[in-house]
Amino acid sequence: MRIEKDFLGEIQIPNRLYYGIQTTRAMHNFNITGYELDKDFVVALGIVKAAAARANVRTGRMPELIGAAIVKAAEEISAGQWQEQFVIDCIQGGAGTSMNMNANEVIANRALEILGSKKGNYDLVSPNNHVDMAQSANDVIPTAIRICTIRKTKKLLQAMGSLAAAFEAKGEEFSQVLKMGRTHLQDAVPITLGQEFQAYAEAIKRSMRRIELMVQSLHAVNMGATAVGTGLNAEPEYIAFVTEELSNRSGEPIHSAKNMVDATQNTDELAEFSGTLKVSALALSKIANDLRLMASGPKCGLNELLLPAMQPGSSIMPGKVNPVIPETMNQVAFQVCGNDMVISLAVEAGQFELNVMDPVIAYNLFHSLTILTNAVNTLNHKCVQHIKANVEHCHSMIDASVGVVTALLPHIGYEQSSLIAKEALGSGKTVKEIVIQKGLLTAEQLDVILSPGEMTQPGIAGKQFLDNACKKDLG
Repeated sequence: MRIEKDFLGEIQIPNRLYYGIQTTRAMHNFNITGYELDKDFVVALGIVKAAAARANVRTGRMPELIGAAIVKAAEEISAGQWQEQFVIDCIQGGAGTSMNMNANEVIANRALEILGSKKGNYDLVSPNNHVDMAQSANDVIPTAIRICTIRKTKKLLQAMGSLAAAFEAKGEEFSQVLKMGRTHLQDAVPITLGQEFQAYAEAIKRSMRRIELMVQSLHAVNMGATAVGTGLNAEPEYIAFVTEELSNRSGEPIHSAKNMVDATQNTDELAEFSGTLKVSALALSKIANDLRLMASGPKCGLNELLLPAMQPGSSIMPGKVNPVIPETMNQVAFQVCGNDMVISLAVEAGQFELNVMDPVIAYNLFHSLTILTNAVNTLNHKCVQHIKANVEHCHSMIDASVGVVTALLPHIGYEQSSLIAKEALGSGKTVKEIVIQKGLLTAEQLDVILSPGEMTQPGIAGKQFLDNACKKDLG
């Protein structure tokens, strides 16, 4: 054991631990969620602390030997080491001070070890005086949140891009599968299954463009702003150096915010970014709804799609298979919407020079990014890539539908088409049968008018029909 002190008193710390007294106090104070800090966020903290230490060495304020040990310890964290030493709850008071001190203490004690000294020898390497030099939780935590968000966003965009490509591939595969389109959950006019899937791909790509645009604003950080944005205790050279180091270490074009006080006070950009995640989740949930409905049945539903069977669907009904993957996408979308509401409330709750709600903003933002990425990958690999079309059933519903009468309007007029629709509904006969019986059009002409090309790309077959009719009249 070792004894560590702060202005509140003393605490015994097991010597095997790299964190110290302030982390221990936070562990005792904040038993809230049962979840520790996000692993990607811990990596981002390592990047920030390594950049800060290197910038302080470059200004001459940090001794080279101590700075090198701090950088090495921080780089180990940014490489994924020492995750088990980050033990505090992700929701906490203090605007992230405990998160910052958890990193400071782990890095200080690891740096002491690198220098051949004992943990807790803070006269040599201090968590506050050295590791936190020219910093505050009020610039470290917002900067780490942004870096973590940017890195997680890359994973989400990669997953969404793959899902969009999968829908596009299925759109091509289903390009000739004609089915009934629906509005108000009622039969409308025909559409191809391929067109529907291509539309899903476009919705996902549009969501990606929103996210790509919004994430750009997160490259502006307030590192060097220290406590309230004025840069107290940070040299101007340090601010330039630390953003340069952050860019190099993160691989992202990090730059200083235009107004450091604004960047320290306000977190609206995180709310804006969360909003794009919510909109993306809504689009994905709508797609999942469509997949579930088109796969409903198999005998008493639409049964237009055959989703991959992933698991038995009931403990009491033998043979039942449920659309569990789209259902999961729906639930993730609901959670992302809920997370966005929390972020919105937390962003509004800032006062004066700081928003103390950064921990709950980070928790919900990281949660949204993580579960949305996982859900998109699951929907892609465990559902969309393996979807099959029930082609014969789709075509049989087209033949039985009254909605196809809309395609006859240019050829027999609205009034005649209305009468045919009414008769089809009352008699059970198909539209095609009634039109042929009445001698309004021939079977050959109907094959052209009701072809997938004309039904879903108006004008092509209609022109051909009119041309043929003119030729017949001239003959």
